[in-house]
Amino acid sequence: MIVPLGELAPGATQTLDARLFAGPQEEDKLSQLAPGLELVKDYGWLTVLSKPLFWLLTQLHSVMGNWGWAIVGLVVLLKIAFYWLNATAYRSMAKMKAVGPKVAEMRERLKDKPQQMQQEMMRIYREEKVNPLGGCLPIFVQMPFFIALYWVLLASVEMRNAPWLGWITDLSAKDPYFILPLLMTATSLFQTWLNPTPADPMQAKMMWIMPLLFSIMFFVFPAGLVLYWLTNNILSIAQQYAINKQLGVLGK
Repeated sequence: MIVPLGELAPGATQTLDARLFAGPQEEDKLSQLAPGLELVKDYGWLTVLSKPLFWLLTQLHSVMGNWGWAIVGLVVLLKIAFYWLNATAYRSMAKMKAVGPKVAEMRERLKDKPQQMQQEMMRIYREEKVNPLGGCLPIFVQMPFFIALYWVLLASVEMRNAPWLGWITDLSAKDPYFILPLLMTATSLFQTWLNPTPADPMQAKMMWIMPLLFSIMFFVFPAGLVLYWLTNNILSIAQQYAINKQLGVLGK
């Protein structure tokens, strides 16, 4: 804390009174103690999104009475808000999955003619009305919201000693039996299976390795964070599975 004291004459004394708060960064209590004190709770560069999300999380908690179910409820509301945006991305990925065998056959046939292969690939995408980047943009648009929610859960001391159900007695601590991280790993791999397989064998192999490497971190993450990602995975799988089934590309 930096406070201007002004000039002090020789031999003179000056007294400065200051208030000190020592305690957990519970946002509601901080704002009641002093205006602006809640700003010590740092959400990073996505504060403009994190603060409304935390407010919504506390409203859900006041209704449900459980922070774990409040996290689940918040992810559900975000998924509903982005339903049509996700549907656009999943339809694009489903179409990519549908033309995958045709592209793989073409790449094998023209593997010694890279320029012709590129032209043929563009022709297939054009005829099938497939946009290779169509599945990326909708996901990038909503990523800041889920990153902001990640920081909310990471910074919220309200999760300390907060139980969810059964074996999860503290959402701020790691899952003692690693059940949630294992479920999250399984759902991540299932999501990979639903996505279109890259024509390049190395890229296809990396597509399966990356979820496994990413999931390793979640074995030491707080249970509340893992619950958030697991809920998001399950809802994404449900929507993507329904769209793939509708377009008839399951298992391709």
